[in-house]
Amino acid sequence: MTFIPVKRMRAALVVVLLAMFVAGCVTNTDSRFAREADRDKAVRNYVQLGTAYIGQNNLERARHHLERALELSPDDPGALAAMGLIYNAEGEPELAERSFRESLDSDQGYTRGRVYYGAFLYGAGRFEDSREQFLAASRDTSYNDRASVFFNLGLTEERIGNLEGATTAYRRAVELSRGDAKSLLALSRTLVESGELQAASRHYGRLMTLMQRNQNLRHSPESLFTGIRIARHQGDRNRESSLALQLKNNFPNSVEYQQYRVMTSNGQ
Repeated sequence: MTFIPVKRMRAALVVVLLAMFVAGCVTNTDSRFAREADRDKAVRNYVQLGTAYIGQNNLERARHHLERALELSPDDPGALAAMGLIYNAEGEPELAERSFRESLDSDQGYTRGRVYYGAFLYGAGRFEDSREQFLAASRDTSYNDRASVFFNLGLTEERIGNLEGATTAYRRAVELSRGDAKSLLALSRTLVESGELQAASRHYGRLMTLMQRNQNLRHSPESLFTGIRIARHQGDRNRESSLALQLKNNFPNSVEYQQYRVMTSNGQ
């Protein structure tokens, strides 16, 4: 049997222990990162589930998932913003606004939170403040629903009486959405209001083509009255009469039909 000198044994033991210590540190560090990654993933999942339940108006289930997310990450901007939606739906505007503000304090670059907050402010009639949020959100070129941001910005611009700003925002919404129905109609309407009837006719024509291709799209009082005004400007009496008849038969109590009656009685 071969004996190993005591000094060599001690040295070897130190090397083994050092190796175990280093390995242990690496393992612990990896575990920490793994735990953080798992936590972040869990938070994202809870927020996605919570938001989906809000969309289904199941606020109880939504709150459950969002509270779980906030337990794991109290400053998560997505969870805070979604909680703002719940508070707003429950008629708690002060709590809702606090959540929206906390979301943006946590992450100034969280554009979805700005969109939620902008919509909240719009609903509260605070149109100047709403415009600020949508304007800031519109600068985020990486946001995946910029068309809706510009559409909402157009709504706020109209509310504060900035027709030119509204038209510019709606035009950008049309460009980004590649011509969705609501943006085309809003742009057509504001162009009519601005007296740009030729441009309005062009975009309204795109809307009519879209409606012909998609049977799920139906005229609204707004789309009919906008078409009437364009047809009247163009001297197309047949088109005007057809749209006016639809407006009268389908929406006799609408504001637009009353506007049409006033327009015809004044000989405009």
